[in-house]
Amino acid sequence: MSARLNYFALSGSTAKGYLDFSTAQHGGSIEESARHLVDIRVSQLNGCAFCLDMHVKEAKIDGERELRLHHLAIWRESPLFTPRERAILEWAELLTKLPPEGVSDEAFAAVRAHLSDKEISDLTFIVLTVNGWNRLSIAFRPVPGSNDKMFGLDKAGLA
Repeated sequence: MSARLNYFALSGSTAKGYLDFSTAQHGGSIEESARHLVDIRVSQLNGCAFCLDMHVKEAKIDGERELRLHHLAIWRESPLFTPRERAILEWAELLTKLPPEGVSDEAFAAVRAHLSDKEISDLTFIVLTVNGWNRLSIAFRPVPGSNDKMFGLDKAGLA
């Protein structure tokens, strides 16, 4: 498979603005380890090969345990995730799949039992952002691993 087009080259200012929007979310109220889980899980749900490859490597570089990465697809059945992480993953999946009836009060109450209002807001922007990146990558098919050296992802040792 080869990339269809380079959207950074073609829509440079828009792509840079979206990258800046995405980067601005780092250092917020959601810890990086949870952010990695969200990025990976949402990319799994969307079937985004480029993003899944990238986010797994980022998580590994930041010290995430390999078994947790393998268990992420089955997080509901796995004992490796905390109640907070489960609430975060549930919210991320809900907003990625968006049921026809929308987000129920019960679902909102469930996430609110584990996260502050600020954390829910920050998490929602993280989910929105990774879904956007997934859609760009699915549409234009950048080759997984093709930018590893540029992004420093070769340090993950997952070639």
